[in-house]
Amino acid sequence: MVQDTPLKIGKHSFTSRLIVGTGKYDNFEIMQQAHEASGAQMITVALRRVDLSGKTPNLLDHIDTKKFTLLPNTAGCYTVEEAVTVSHLARELELGDLIKVEVIGDQKTLMPDPIGTLKATELLAKEGFTVMAYCSDDIVLCKKLEEAGASVVMPLGSPIGSGRGILNPANIRIILEQAKVPIVVDAGVGVPSDVAIAMELGCDGVLLNTGIAKAKDPVAMATAMRQACTAGRLGFLAGRVEKRAYATASSPIKDF
Repeated sequence: MVQDTPLKIGKHSFTSRLIVGTGKYDNFEIMQQAHEASGAQMITVALRRVDLSGKTPNLLDHIDTKKFTLLPNTAGCYTVEEAVTVSHLARELELGDLIKVEVIGDQKTLMPDPIGTLKATELLAKEGFTVMAYCSDDIVLCKKLEEAGASVVMPLGSPIGSGRGILNPANIRIILEQAKVPIVVDAGVGVPSDVAIAMELGCDGVLLNTGIAKAKDPVAMATAMRQACTAGRLGFLAGRVEKRAYATASSPIKDF
């Protein structure tokens, strides 16, 4: 039986390779149940959605930080300056060294800004953050983010919230071949098979939110995503059968 190794991100180590989010749930109770069912050990939180005034329920109060590692993110930031400011807020709140950098370049498609993401990654990495950089599946950009100091590069599977799955597996394969840091597919995952595909390609992990939060039964879907992640990873480690142009008999004339 093949043995896996932990997913290492900076000084952190995880046995789960699934990362889940906190947005779009009907209520905090369902969110908590889904988090548990997913088996995730890391949960990402958009700090711009956190109300620290005390006027509304604080999202952070509904996450057990003794059980889950928080991954603050800069979702909703459209400039490098905004992303850096939100990252500094995470540090002031003592949420740890991890930061998922998102710099959005287009309001309609929500596609990430490659130039802004690269600049923010470089700045924050120099400041000692463990940067997990969300980006498009551009092969050159992913390598440049690694060179800029990203501890993890997170190419999207498809546009955020679209549920369209892994649109460009060929690019993901090349990104994986050239990477020296973990590659985590982020965004666009809609069903468990999308998670399995990402893991079978050799990705180090998958981050998703909408696929669970907006499912008819988020808790059941979280369970399915967990199982798909485990199966896909094991399938990758086991090593797939070679693809052939022609058939080969399953039962050869002589077995020995």
